[in-house]
Amino acid sequence: MPTVAERFVDRLIDHDVRHAFGIPGGPWIPYMEAMRRRGLPFTVVANEASAGFMADVCYRLTGRPALCHGTFGPGATNLATGVGCAWLDRSALIAATTEPSDAMRRRVMQMNIDHQALFAPMTKQTLRAGGADIAAIVDRAVETACQEVPGPVHIGLPSDLAEQPAAAAAPKNSGIPGAPSLPGPDVLARAAETIGRARRPLLAVGLTAQRLRVGPQIMRLAQKLQAAVVLTPMAKGLMPEDHPLCTGVLFHARSDLLADVIREADLVVGIGYDPVEFNYEEWLPDVPLVHIDTRPADVAVSVDLAADVIGDLRATLGFLGTAQLAAADWDLQRLAEHRRRLHAALRPGGDAMGPTQALEILREILPPEGIMTCDVGAHTHLIGQLWHTPAPGRQLMTNGWSAMGFALPAALAAAVCRPQTPVVGVTGDGGFTMMAGELVTARRLDLDCVILILADRMLSLIEVKQGWKGCDPATSVLYDRGFIGADRIFGVPVHSANTPEALKRALVKAFQTPGPVVVEAVVDGAAYHQLIARSYR
Repeated sequence: MPTVAERFVDRLIDHDVRHAFGIPGGPWIPYMEAMRRRGLPFTVVANEASAGFMADVCYRLTGRPALCHGTFGPGATNLATGVGCAWLDRSALIAATTEPSDAMRRRVMQMNIDHQALFAPMTKQTLRAGGADIAAIVDRAVETACQEVPGPVHIGLPSDLAEQPAAAAAPKNSGIPGAPSLPGPDVLARAAETIGRARRPLLAVGLTAQRLRVGPQIMRLAQKLQAAVVLTPMAKGLMPEDHPLCTGVLFHARSDLLADVIREADLVVGIGYDPVEFNYEEWLPDVPLVHIDTRPADVAVSVDLAADVIGDLRATLGFLGTAQLAAADWDLQRLAEHRRRLHAALRPGGDAMGPTQALEILREILPPEGIMTCDVGAHTHLIGQLWHTPAPGRQLMTNGWSAMGFALPAALAAAVCRPQTPVVGVTGDGGFTMMAGELVTARRLDLDCVILILADRMLSLIEVKQGWKGCDPATSVLYDRGFIGADRIFGVPVHSANTPEALKRALVKAFQTPGPVVVEAVVDGAAYHQLIARSYR
């Protein structure tokens, strides 16, 4: 008879869980051994938060949930940072933690906290396993995690459970949730009528559209309507940035320049728009809103919600694609001039190498099929607007959870899932400091990935905001001399560059070098003061 640990692992494999990440405690050893025997790789990481970030990215790139693990107490609280990323960035994963036995659960003991209370606010469901129902619990967890809207599910594993005999398991369920329901015909008709009356509809495309890969349908609708389009940062790749109808990215660098275009709209159509990135009312003009998503609009009462189309996004776009809708009268020449103005604003002058130059050099060198992961900081705003993303999944960021430290473990996960694809993680010196230990993981796994550090000595986004408030920016300085100051860190090669020519040479060499490589680009962060938008209206 198999043990609970063996049954747990077998059921995960049955559900096509291909990757697992974490830091073990003693009670996790039987699960690790079961994974080893059954061919499910368990990757030990340097920080449990990375395990959650990596499991999140695995879902984004493969469409299947991964497993992450943390042990009692501090292992679980560290893991929670990565699990929260999956919660607000909408990725399915299974988070397992070791918990005290039933006999000790309510006792005072070392490292003991209530894991269900910890994970309840950041998961779709939190479960506590028992030996008799471990297979059914895994079935339930996977199905719940994958249901629209996807997210994490937590399973608590009592410390004395792993080696107990498992009860016979029923055949697994599919683990694949059913399709979302179709929107009602009345609301579809109302949406089509509202869109049909508009002369300058603006399509606002968001995270749900990216996740459901409905870019081709959105492109067809935009071209049919000749409607202007704005993207949220996590929807990058659904539409070419140089498309005649594309106006830019909300919320990121110089998106205040979008205000002129947005004010010309007489209707906003949110397509797969998830307000976790940016609430509608933060930028919406005083016009009606048609919201098309898998769940209801979350808007203030002041918003004129003309139609709330809830359900199968693909079916809704198919309906609108065949509806009789007149073309809009947007001035395409004016939209082209707007794009030129926006792109010029993203390239402030200066003698020293700035973040814009560094990113444009990287974009020139990274092949179109390459994957770039992005950390959180001032550079995130610039990447969101500047970085040309040729297809979905080629640029990965966290804009719902927005945790610093995301880029490095995300790059490792991308290299694990797509070992033949060039991968680069772009981070600031602050974010790199948080997760630098994962270079040990990258070296041990011999992952081909480049980590580009935009080193400007500051928590630059905070420094910019301090400037707005007239505060002393010295409190945001991270260090007073060179950053890494060596040609290796944790055994990983480091190339430093402080000029565009040197950076280009360093990046070319880095992508030609097997295994992980760090490139430290010393940049002048003063440009961020001109790039970060203060207002979006």
